[in-house]
Amino acid sequence: MKIKTLLASAAMALGLATSVYADGHEKTKVGFVYVGPVGDGGWTYEHNKGRLAVEEEFGDAVETVFVENVAEGPDSERVMTQMALDGADLIFTTSFGYMDPTINIAKKFPDVKFEHATGYKRADNVSTYSARFYEGRAIQGHIAGSMTKSNIIGYIGSFPIPEVIRGINSAYIHAKKVNPDVQFKIVWAYTWFDPAKEADAAKVLIEQGADVVLQHTDSTAPQAAAQEAGNVITFGQASDMGQYAPLPRVSSIIDDWAPYYIARTRAVMDGTWESKDTWDGIGAGMVGIGEISDAVPADIKEQALAMKTAIADGSYHPFTGPLKKQDGSDWLAEGEVADDGTLAGMNFYVEGLEGDIPQ
Repeated sequence: MKIKTLLASAAMALGLATSVYADGHEKTKVGFVYVGPVGDGGWTYEHNKGRLAVEEEFGDAVETVFVENVAEGPDSERVMTQMALDGADLIFTTSFGYMDPTINIAKKFPDVKFEHATGYKRADNVSTYSARFYEGRAIQGHIAGSMTKSNIIGYIGSFPIPEVIRGINSAYIHAKKVNPDVQFKIVWAYTWFDPAKEADAAKVLIEQGADVVLQHTDSTAPQAAAQEAGNVITFGQASDMGQYAPLPRVSSIIDDWAPYYIARTRAVMDGTWESKDTWDGIGAGMVGIGEISDAVPADIKEQALAMKTAIADGSYHPFTGPLKKQDGSDWLAEGEVADDGTLAGMNFYVEGLEGDIPQ
């Protein structure tokens, strides 16, 4: 009986192998690990659009797989391990908290290529990639500072990591430039995706007098809360969230991962993949600015678009001195531009922001 079972299993395995290789080439298998659901309307939605773009670009030459709602931590290691065991050639792990798990699993599967989003740890078979979201935050800050009537701008932070702190600082600097009376109130949600928590955070900020709410969380719940409150302006995060335009959503930061995912998949297919860091912004098209709605006065819209052009062509950097740190110490002199190392590890607020960064 056991011999028969073994023979049947072998035959099945052979049949599977034949179906995979029958057309003369092996498909490249690409896996994606997502922190939220593909229908979140924000972060994960855009990463999944990138996955679909890979399928469209390469057709039958690729097979993509994904797992959504994967918690950061041990659960992500289990998911990555299973993808590698199932034959993935390339795995994109798309949240900051997957950093150490990605490094751990990459050691166990040296022949699999890994790409980690928004982290800073690399290995021979691990690349990192991120977008300069702070460039988009500068434009949002300009619009927010110009349009607030209460002079209170609310900001929903996910986790107090450099990426989020950079965004808060960038938005504040540019809101303050156009409106010296502006004040930021920050609520930390300690989640990337939790519509109930995000809605609660938005409501708290609105109750505190914020008539503009920015977010670094992934769902459209803050947009819905602002719409319900009325007279509150919001910005789409990671995705356009255009269903809330022209108000409350007056513009957005859009993450476009498709060109990167296509390029890195192609590199695996043609054998040119190598470990590297990628940090692109508006100029390279990784950060898009969603349509600025007609709810924004024409002169403010024009200024915002001019800033977008200047950032894209490199003639303006959102972190240009003179700038001081929150404690009043000097950071950047007149005309001095922040270096990438400082930005990548940013753990301080700029002068004028109130409150402490949670540890």
